[in-house]
Amino acid sequence: MLEIHNLTVKVGEKYILDSIDLSVKKGEILVLFGPNGSGKSTLIKAIMGLSGYNISSGDIFFRGERINDLPIEKRVEKGLGIMYQHPPRIRGVKLGQLSSFLSPSQSLINDLSSKLSLREHLSRDINLDFSGGEMKRSELFQLLLQDPEFLLLDEPESGVDIENVSLMGKVLNSYLRENNKSALIITHTGYVLDYINAQRACVLIEGKFWCAGKPREIFDSIKNHGYAKCRECRCPQTE
Repeated sequence: MLEIHNLTVKVGEKYILDSIDLSVKKGEILVLFGPNGSGKSTLIKAIMGLSGYNISSGDIFFRGERINDLPIEKRVEKGLGIMYQHPPRIRGVKLGQLSSFLSPSQSLINDLSSKLSLREHLSRDINLDFSGGEMKRSELFQLLLQDPEFLLLDEPESGVDIENVSLMGKVLNSYLRENNKSALIITHTGYVLDYINAQRACVLIEGKFWCAGKPREIFDSIKNHGYAKCRECRCPQTE
């Protein structure tokens, strides 16, 4: 689904990602760990084509097509979808209005909004006066209505209590499993691992991949030893 070759990315005058390689197969869920400032969000935003994340060298292929120069809307049409760490507030646009734009199926809108406890939010301006948990659930709701083939999730559990993490995790896991979707998930807390059956994890430090392996094993190592341990067992990026 996703192939990244020798990718170097600049933000302003600063190089954030340095010659990285990555691949994610159809139906595979990859978890990305790393300390603050390591380049995790930059990677997701570069894949999505957001402005300000400039590719100095390398290539991004999605479903076999090079997408380096495609605008965001074309990447969305091809099946990429993103869940932001800090979603925007949009005054004057109701969540229900946006829902109808994203999906022609009212039954799907009703079902998904019920599962994510958002039925009463459909008549409210998007994310306006929403709590942290409500904003995250709203963002996931919007993403799943797009029905992307590949989900880019930037810390979906950030700033969310355990109850909301559980609710979102179960809905997301069901969607990924039942529809054989692929995903790249950034996490700091690791809570999402309690709900998502991720097959593989990588550690990104200072713009480079340093370790790859089983998500739970890597996360437990990070909890016990910090990221210094990841530097000791550097694995080939292709793993």
